[in-house]
Amino acid sequence: MDFHSEITWHVLIVVFAALILGSLIGFILTKRAKTDAAKETVANLNARMKSWWIMVLVLFGALAVGRLGAILIFALISFLALREFLTATPTRPADHAALFAAFFIVLPYQFYLVYIGWYGMFAIMVPVYAFVLVPALMALAGDVTDFLERTARTQWGLMVCVYFISHIPMLMNLDVPPLRMGKAGLVLFLIAVTQGSDVLQYVWGKLCGKHPIVPKLSPKKTVEGFVGGVLCTSALGAGMFRLTPFTPWQAFAVALLLCVTGFIGGLVMSAIKRARGLKDWGVLIQGHGGMMDRMDSLCFSAPVFFHVLHYFFVL
Repeated sequence: MDFHSEITWHVLIVVFAALILGSLIGFILTKRAKTDAAKETVANLNARMKSWWIMVLVLFGALAVGRLGAILIFALISFLALREFLTATPTRPADHAALFAAFFIVLPYQFYLVYIGWYGMFAIMVPVYAFVLVPALMALAGDVTDFLERTARTQWGLMVCVYFISHIPMLMNLDVPPLRMGKAGLVLFLIAVTQGSDVLQYVWGKLCGKHPIVPKLSPKKTVEGFVGGVLCTSALGAGMFRLTPFTPWQAFAVALLLCVTGFIGGLVMSAIKRARGLKDWGVLIQGHGGMMDRMDSLCFSAPVFFHVLHYFFVL
């Protein structure tokens, strides 16, 4: 992250001003809440604000260190997300070798490929070699009970929690035109748009949401919330074009694409949670659930954003 750039300081001021404002609102609401329901709502808001402070400080701290800091923090996020995913799905003793390989061979090697910038192997290591390794180790264990389901669960966990997430720090390897904030701006654009879309869809849904998109899966996600949140976030993305190599209209279009793919990611991961009878993936982040509850949208938007840049904007 380039601290000599004016845009870097603008971003820091805006982000921390928003956090301070949110914390101040939470403090005022705490004093005014009278009913038990109101107190519970405000307590949830304050818990979320505390978590956002921690997450923002960790993210900016990692980006301040540079590319290595980003790789390490997202490798840790990937590890925690994979642990949540595989904890939520049933395993058998015969899976232990495959799970060990997933956590301590595949995951570290994928992020090592990010570190050395070997795009060719990075692109195929999980969807080819890990997809061969996992069923091979399970087959050698000799347990055929639910064999296809067990291998698919582990493979899907690696794809979502390792392969998709590893595209976020891989953004910092792209040879794009010079950026005012440095390549950290690409990471911030992706996270701000994807997470901002989640928040604004929630706000619009609360304000005027009437028609659920997928009522059996996520009754709180509405057509009105989706349209309002996506359009507002796309406009926000256009306003952040200086973090990217995009023109304002290109930034709007890319932000729109990220909002849609992030929304789909949230739905897909919600479907998995509902199938397992879960409300949240975990309790790691106060007020937010588990790591996967924060990363579900990013898991799908990150590879899309990376390849838009890779195929259309790399020099």
